[in-house]
Amino acid sequence: MKRLEMKTIINSRSTKLIAALAGLIALAFGMALPQLNAQGVDSHIPDLAGIWDGTPRVRPVNGENVPWGEDNFPDLNARARAYQEVWEEIMAPKYDCQPASSPAIQYDPYFMQVTQWPDRVLFRYEKDDQLRTIWLDGREPTAMDFSLQGFSRGYYEDGSLYVTTTHFVFDIAGFDDYNGIPSSSQKTITERYWREGEELRLTLTVTDPMFFNGDVSYTTRWLPAADSYRLAPYDCDPEASRLSVQFFPSKYD
Repeated sequence: MKRLEMKTIINSRSTKLIAALAGLIALAFGMALPQLNAQGVDSHIPDLAGIWDGTPRVRPVNGENVPWGEDNFPDLNARARAYQEVWEEIMAPKYDCQPASSPAIQYDPYFMQVTQWPDRVLFRYEKDDQLRTIWLDGREPTAMDFSLQGFSRGYYEDGSLYVTTTHFVFDIAGFDDYNGIPSSSQKTITERYWREGEELRLTLTVTDPMFFNGDVSYTTRWLPAADSYRLAPYDCDPEASRLSVQFFPSKYD
């Protein structure tokens, strides 16, 4: 009988110990969970997370006059005009599956997914299967950080996310896919993201003293994607993509 009572006491203590440990674990995770997602922690941090629709049902399709039109087309210097003069469609790196970069990829008519973490914001673009990381922890770029998408740093203020991107590599079609305007390693992109009701809004500004006299900007929007939507693979095939170039006659042949 005493052995049975002792076993019951031990089982009771084990149960209480397990419950206490479970409570501590739950408390620890409960304290950590708000930190895993940046939005909602502070009132100045907007809720930007989710999959956003930037397709033609939401905004005009990009082209020679969209989003860069008469009102916001860049003032090109002589160097940029020289590049534009020798430009022809077959030079576009997109025909070799080179991804678009800023400021074009933000306006391309595809979906985009935003994920907010305490130290970074991730922009995943359906177009070209690209992922941008916006660092929020104050780190500085180095000479090793030059890339097609550049190096992005950001911060939250007054309900907006502000992003500055530098360290781009030279791109023969770095301004857009249509106007034959390149961008240089001096290109700087600044972005402001904020919410207006259901809409995700962006104002983007480009500075590139190698090719532009002054800054240029555009503003655009996304709408929430359907709850069931998931980003689709872009799956660019270099051989198939390059085949289309044969239909563009070269002025140098």
